[in-house]
Parts: sequence; structure tokens; C-alpha cells
Amino acid sequence: MNIKTLVQYIEKLEIKGSDNKSVTSITFDSRSAVAGSIFVAIKGTQNDGHNFIEKAIENGCSAIICQVLPTDLIDDVTYIVVEDSEKAVAEITKVFYGNPTSKLKLVGVTGTNGKTTVATLLYDLFTKLGYKVGLISTVVYKIGEKEIPSTHTTPDVIRLNKMFAEMVDVGCEYCFMEVSSHSIIQKRVWGLNFDGAVFTNITHDHLDYHGTFRNYIYAKRGLFDNLKKGSFALYNGDDKNGSIMVQNSKAVKNSFALSCLADFKCEVLESHFEGTLLEIDGAEVWVRLIGDFNAYNILSIYAVGRLLGVDKDALLANISLLTTVAGRFDYVTSPDGVTAIVDYAHTPDALINVLNTTRGIKSSSQRVICVVGCGGDRDKTKRPEMARIAVENSDFVIFTSDNPRTESPEAILDDMVAGVKDNIEFNSKYTVISDRREAIRSAMLMAKKECKDIILIAGKGHETYQDVQGVKSHFSDKEEIIKLFNLI
Repeated sequence: MNIKTLVQYIEKLEIKGSDNKSVTSITFDSRSAVAGSIFVAIKGTQNDGHNFIEKAIENGCSAIICQVLPTDLIDDVTYIVVEDSEKAVAEITKVFYGNPTSKLKLVGVTGTNGKTTVATLLYDLFTKLGYKVGLISTVVYKIGEKEIPSTHTTPDVIRLNKMFAEMVDVGCEYCFMEVSSHSIIQKRVWGLNFDGAVFTNITHDHLDYHGTFRNYIYAKRGLFDNLKKGSFALYNGDDKNGSIMVQNSKAVKNSFALSCLADFKCEVLESHFEGTLLEIDGAEVWVRLIGDFNAYNILSIYAVGRLLGVDKDALLANISLLTTVAGRFDYVTSPDGVTAIVDYAHTPDALINVLNTTRGIKSSSQRVICVVGCGGDRDKTKRPEMARIAVENSDFVIFTSDNPRTESPEAILDDMVAGVKDNIEFNSKYTVISDRREAIRSAMLMAKKECKDIILIAGKGHETYQDVQGVKSHFSDKEEIIKLFNLI
């Protein structure tokens, strides 16, 4: 494909050089530039790609897209000056890969909590219905049955379009993807052809990046603002910001809810560790997932199925076969009856939801022991709140390390303890054990077999690593549980 064809849809301020050269790849990483590459210089949050134009040319690239023209131009290199490099790379990548999302039914899922569960359950549901499906999630990327390790909740736009093209090539009809607020702001999903989008909920998170909760809301809303006419915008009617999400959308708007009036309704009839009995659209269905937060997740995937034209009875029959998503209320019971739950809950709202669910289905004799930490280099304001929620809603809490990244684990724990240390009633209800493995072991030793106590290990969920000072070492909460329970 030549440059002229590739850049036909982008707004160009200036072109220096020939636009008749062949392009073999697109990159915004100068290290991966080769002969035939077009390098897109993006002003990122940490690095400015314009500083790497010279390196990209040294590596052989034949064309540059940039917002600022370099002072010294190379004769045999083509320079295309644009107002917005992020939009430009999205548009040219779409052309390069043949606009693959126009050949798929693509549904985006956004919100603070529930994105991974909803996207993954949709993948599992439509696979059971007999369709070939793609998945883009925090846990894994899937092209049909092929699995690719996940690096980001929403990968960059080049990788996205490449995977979408692969999905089309192998015959996928649908793709369900998580859409993070970061990816919307950074235009990683710009130009994608969404057939619908789901809003799960919005609560306190990512204020280290967005600055204010208002900015965070408006970032999420960007997905719905850009939906095409004829697509659907499905939102949680019980979330006070649900209607705000879709207020400017051109899409057909539908709501789902457990409490308020909505287009799709659900009622929780029974809830146990073995599963939940729901009434959806006038029909009872037993599902293997637990808790009100999963009732919302199940209702949302039912609604998506109906909006995509799937038969109601087929949906309900297959929904009853779905199982929990890795690291989301993922529990193991020891031979002597102690239950340990692994959950990705890393926000105040997610933590209170999983604790409320646990308390709602436990017996009066069972205690809840919570092991929880907070990630480093992330929103610090939620740390004391999460600590308070854990202590208020558990019988005992162990504060421990999550992924400290470049921060001191002790400093993170100090931030958490600040949320509870001034309350005399809390003093006997928590301790601090920085080493996560030792914290989990201590919780296991503390659990009373005769009471069949419940241990909640929150924060890391599906993750199989711990990030300390930029080094990722293997660590899995679930593996630690299984070893301690002597189940392997």
C-alpha cells in the first residue's frame, strides 16, 4: 500500500516528499522501524515521539507523520504534518488493515468495575451459542480459540487493528472488548466501528491520571459520544451517572437495572456460594456466579444478547452454563471447609461489593478475614478509604503489598493505615504484613476450621506476578491458596 492511499482520510497540514512510496508497516516505536515503515510521532504522557524521529530514520523508515516538522529534513524521507498524531495513526492503521471492525460486530464495555467479567462472559456466551468470537480483555486476548497474553486492558490502536484483521481472517463474527478510560483519552479506540457499548458503573478510580472525578466521567463518556447511529448504548440505570454517559450519544439508548425502572430488569431471588437464582425478563434462571454485582453483569450480557438479536430462551439456557471469570470471586474450599476467595477488587466500590456479597451468604458462625493492599504509582486517595471499608466489613484484616511498582511498600501501607488508625474500635481488627505470601499464610493460620471461616484475598485477582521496582516476579494468589490448602 502506498502513502497516498494510506493517508487519504487524515487531515494533513503539509506533505514534504513523495506520497507514492510503498508502506509495509506502521509504528510509533522507533526501535521497531524498518525499511518501508511509516513512523508516527506521538506526544505521549511520558515521552514525545518527535524526539525519536531521527532514530526511526536511522533504522530505515521511509515516512514520518508528525505534528511538528523537524528542523533538518532528509531528502528521501516523506514527512506528513498533522494536527493530531493519535487520530492520524488510528485512521491510517484502519486503512492499512482493511477496516476490519466494519466486518465484525464489535461491542465495547466500559466502567470502573465489571468490564472484564462482562466482556469475558459475552465471549463465553456467544461461543456457547455457536459463534466464532474475539475478546480483548485485561486477562487475555482471544482470536477465536487462539489465546494471546494480555499486556493492557485496551492495547494500542495498531495492535488492536492487527488483531481485528486476524479475527476477520479466521471467521469471527463478534468481538467483545474492554475499553479503558485511558484508551479513550489516548484515542486508542478512535475510528473503530462499534455496534454497541455497555456502561457498567463508575466509581472512584484513576484520579492519578484524570485529576478529577468529573474528568474521569467525561473520559468514559467519550465512547458513547462517538457511537454511530443504529448502534446501541446500554447503561446501568441504577448508577447515578448512567444517563450522563449516554446523554449525547447518537446510538439507541437502553438501560438495565435491579432497582429502578429500566428496559431490562432483574431480581435476585436466592444467593448461595453455589450460585444465584435470578428472575430476568419474567423467567427464572440459575447462574453459577455469586452476588448482586454479578447479577448486574449477567443482566447486562442478557441485554446485549437481546439487542444483538439473539433468542431469549437460547440466551437464558446458555447463561445458566457460564462459570466465573478468573480472579473474579474465584473461590477454593479446603478439605476441612475453610473457603478462600480471590478477587480483583482494587477500588473502594469493588471491595465493598465483594465483602457485602461474602457477608450476605456466610453463616452466622463464619468469620470473614480480608487480605488487601493497594497498587503503587496509582491513585493514592483511595488507599485510606479501601482500608476503612475492609476493616468495617470484615472480622479481621491484614494489610499487605499489592503491586508496589516504584513506590515503597511501607509508604503505601502507611497511607492505608491512615484511614483506620484514629478509630479506637478498629485497633484490634487489623494488622500489617508487608510480604504478601506471608500475609496469605497468616490469614490461613488464623482461619478457624470448626467455623469454616472465609478468607478474601483482594486486589490482584487473575494476576500471576508481583511488580516491585519495575521487576515482575511470579506470584499468584490462587496458587498460594492451593499450596496452603494442600490441594496440589
